[in-house]
Amino acid sequence: MTLGFLPILAGATLRDRLVACLGALVAISLTGVIAAKAVGAAAALLIVAPMGASAVLVFAVPASPLAQPWSVIGGNVISALVGVCVAQVVPIPALAAGMAVAGAILAMSLSRSLHPPGGATALMAVIGGPQIAALGFGFALVPVGVNAMILAGIGYLFHRLSGHSYPHVAAVPGAAVAAATAGGTMPHREDIDRALADLGETFDVSREDLDLLLQRAEFHAAERVRGVP
Repeated sequence: MTLGFLPILAGATLRDRLVACLGALVAISLTGVIAAKAVGAAAALLIVAPMGASAVLVFAVPASPLAQPWSVIGGNVISALVGVCVAQVVPIPALAAGMAVAGAILAMSLSRSLHPPGGATALMAVIGGPQIAALGFGFALVPVGVNAMILAGIGYLFHRLSGHSYPHVAAVPGAAVAAATAGGTMPHREDIDRALADLGETFDVSREDLDLLLQRAEFHAAERVRGVP
């Protein structure tokens, strides 16, 4: 196996992965049960499949812009609405499936709620069968909206206990870091924007976190030069 096939997730530890597993276990189980109770459903669980993908983001990469509460709730609900619209006006299933996912990407991008599981939610509205079709636009509220709100709420509570920032807010550099990088060649945020434009790539990290990471790297480089272990 070459390195190109190995997963890359900067900063992840075994403890973080185990915590993510525990969070997903609790969240998915409770989301299904609470949603069923909240809407008075007869089934023991009321949950849609895209919530599994949402849980991966919320608990495995809680700092990701794609995993924030508005992305989880807005991305899923908006995508569901797009999917229902397409399902009602496009009679060809294959074309409707493609248009639903494409439309969901556009709608999420414009509403700053980009969330990959939203593509699956839009697709589900098209190919979910008669039971989902019968719900119409109500599908976006129940079960999708209810599921997404419960999942994001559990994520918030869980990360308060696990020590992660959620909704994520980039940390402020400490005084030692600020002093070590003062007057140096540390890039400004405008430089980061230009570098991102040069590369032409989209990274799963915010500009603020990139800025913080670069400052920490500059601090440790200065410590290394001074011989600090």
